[in-house]
Amino acid sequence: MVRQSQPRFLLTRPQPQSVRFARDLVGEVVISPLMRTEVIPVTLPDTPFAAVVFTSETGVAAAQALGLALPRLAYCVGARTALAAQALGLEVKSADGDMAQLTALIRQERPDAPLLILRAEQVAGDLAADLNSAGLETFSAVIYRQNACPLNAEAVALLQQEVAVGVPLFSARSAQIFVAEYLRIGGVARLLIAAMSPAVVAALEL
Repeated sequence: MVRQSQPRFLLTRPQPQSVRFARDLVGEVVISPLMRTEVIPVTLPDTPFAAVVFTSETGVAAAQALGLALPRLAYCVGARTALAAQALGLEVKSADGDMAQLTALIRQERPDAPLLILRAEQVAGDLAADLNSAGLETFSAVIYRQNACPLNAEAVALLQQEVAVGVPLFSARSAQIFVAEYLRIGGVARLLIAAMSPAVVAALEL
């Protein structure tokens, strides 16, 4: 009987999210975050906001690191982001992990304005513009950026083997960075990419 080798996976999300994701995988797992979070200090308007909007779990962590005074109500893009906001003592309302659904939820509920979006420097779409166009006064503040990181030595060694490697990709930016890194190192592995959104599919140009 031929013994099959264990599946191999490369996880590129930040370390905490990758470690959490790896718990559900069986096989060899290599973690090599492709982005490093840099918190950006910000001065917010002297306005009593009715609600804060978080589009990522990382945004919640950045707001906490900055010690920002937040309104009681938080709209969150998905369950993980909502759990992080709840840990700060906020009352949360969550979409299902999709920006379009988050926009629809806020537009449907029409909370008191003004609203405050705390976000990354690079984002897909313009949530503030969508909400303002719907008559919901919204202010958007950049509180962190994701700096690109090269693949680590373990990831390079894996991708330079002629083996199949599963690579879940969660954002268009991480997909773009991964493609650039794979080409830079002369990767030969057969990639089994799990694209977690249509934006990821559009960003892949292998």
